[in-house]
Amino acid sequence: MSKNIRWGIIGCGDVTEVKSGPALQKAGGSQLAAVMRRSGELAADYARRHGVPRWYDGAAGLIADTGVDAVYIATPPSTHMEYTLAAAQAGKPVYVEKPMGLNTAECEAMIAACGQAGVPLYVAYYRRGLPRFRKVKEWLDTGAIGEPRFVRTLHMTKPLAAVSEENWRVDPEISGGGLLLDVGSHTLDLLDFLLGPIEDVNGHASNFGSPYKPEDTVSGRYRFETGVHGTGIWCFNAFTNEDVTEIIGSHGSITFSTFAEQPVILRTEDGEYPEFIAHPPHIQQPLIQSIVDELLGCGTALSTGDTAIRTSRVMDELVRNYNGR
Repeated sequence: MSKNIRWGIIGCGDVTEVKSGPALQKAGGSQLAAVMRRSGELAADYARRHGVPRWYDGAAGLIADTGVDAVYIATPPSTHMEYTLAAAQAGKPVYVEKPMGLNTAECEAMIAACGQAGVPLYVAYYRRGLPRFRKVKEWLDTGAIGEPRFVRTLHMTKPLAAVSEENWRVDPEISGGGLLLDVGSHTLDLLDFLLGPIEDVNGHASNFGSPYKPEDTVSGRYRFETGVHGTGIWCFNAFTNEDVTEIIGSHGSITFSTFAEQPVILRTEDGEYPEFIAHPPHIQQPLIQSIVDELLGCGTALSTGDTAIRTSRVMDELVRNYNGR
């Protein structure tokens, strides 16, 4: 492998414009060598605007490129497994967007293929690397709220329109299900990072009249391996938007929003201590840096296939009772 990790992107769409593409270029020891999009015209345009040397209109060409050391898969979930297996067969490390696959079974196949090929598998649960949530982790690890007892999440948004080319996230053939997989997965993975793996979970899922097939509301309760209890409800057919998670401990609490640019708040008997910590310009860069460091042998990646599959298992259990898909 070269001194720098030379990346190739499969699917250089919107998510790569600011969140990840520039991060692959700006992380230390990293460079973006090639991009692929089914439309050659759009791939060429992306390469020109971002200063990328090569572009392709097919994944096979990019994966076979000897100047590409590692592959970032930024397509919708329906093709994550296909491209992961192809990259693994070529002996190249894989960084794949979240959710990792359409379901847990696909995630298992991806992990198995990468394991057999001897290549690492990483997943873009990038909130694990953001300074805001590293502060929450620090508060928990230093006992700022004592022993964590339970966590509760409330996430609701106004209704989404019917399935369209833009709203593929509620087309289960492409996304795997409803918005829990695309949106709720971030919070669930973040809780795995903050409080440890969830070992027991059950849930209920319904569609309250949204004009698409999968669930629009999911509620659940879970218990972490540490014994911490948790509850969550995600409603994507509500009158307003709200996103708040609160971790309650024996001596205080921590409140944060997974998505909104709001302070993280520490509360104890001594008072309330809000901290506003801005996101970096390219929100995936801290996670990408950890991945590059691991590939170069000088660090440990924050999000892997082994951590991400736990979130997929939890989501599968939360919607298990839903028969509308």
